[in-house]
Amino acid sequence: MKDALKLMRIPFSVYLMPVFWFAVSAVPEINWFRAIAVFLIIHVLVYPASNGYNSYFDKDEGSIGGLKHPPKVTKHLFRLVVLFDMLAVLAATLVNIYFGACILVYLLVSKAYSYDKIRLKKYPLISTLVVILFQGAFTYIMVQVGLGLTRAEISTPPNLTWAVVSSLFLCGSYPITQIYQHQEDARRGDKTLSLLLGIRGTLVFAALSLLLASALLLFTYFQTGQFWRIVFFLGCTAPVVFFFTSWFIKIERNKAEANFENTMRMNKTSSVCLSAAFLLMIFLT
Repeated sequence: MKDALKLMRIPFSVYLMPVFWFAVSAVPEINWFRAIAVFLIIHVLVYPASNGYNSYFDKDEGSIGGLKHPPKVTKHLFRLVVLFDMLAVLAATLVNIYFGACILVYLLVSKAYSYDKIRLKKYPLISTLVVILFQGAFTYIMVQVGLGLTRAEISTPPNLTWAVVSSLFLCGSYPITQIYQHQEDARRGDKTLSLLLGIRGTLVFAALSLLLASALLLFTYFQTGQFWRIVFFLGCTAPVVFFFTSWFIKIERNKAEANFENTMRMNKTSSVCLSAAFLLMIFLT
């Protein structure tokens, strides 16, 4: 059971926190009781359940996100995934029924991503679209549904633009998580986007996606007169730009730099910095 819990990779959910804080930062009046409940449901139940289900079918032998040496998959993992799924849907429904429905949809899509009879993961473009949509815009809106926002509040042009921005951020970060797994993915027959693009292509694609996301975000902040948010974003993401650029240069010199350790450092840096930016926006603007 200990190995099964390890494969749920609960700490790895930290890397997906920016979308949550981004969604919260766009809410004018925050109900912190609801916010904490939504956070725990998504990051402690939903994401780990998706991770565990993915590991159950992947049966990885090499490093995976958050685990350099993943343990062997056992039947306990599937049972744990089902338990987390049930708890997530039940808890989300108690928050509100629409949030519960969103969680159910998310979990079903994540199953289709990994399930061997469907396995969207093996199709580079479809899998990328699914991930950036559901871990990006869908999750952004799902968080706000959980916080009790009305359809009218969610549907405002700036908010929908920010939902798109969240997907663009995922579009940049998702292929990077695959950059060190090319051999493992090829062995399973999973033609991931990163495998399709190659190492250099993955980094260029990520850079362009992140640049577009940042430009659109800053433009909407400027357009809505939220100038301090521009300052917070640029200040907090400067380390990300520095790390990414340095890593890119190292990889250009030595492809071996596109490894598990550096990928996790990149993910951790971007997650912490983006989360910090949105937290500053929440509490100081």
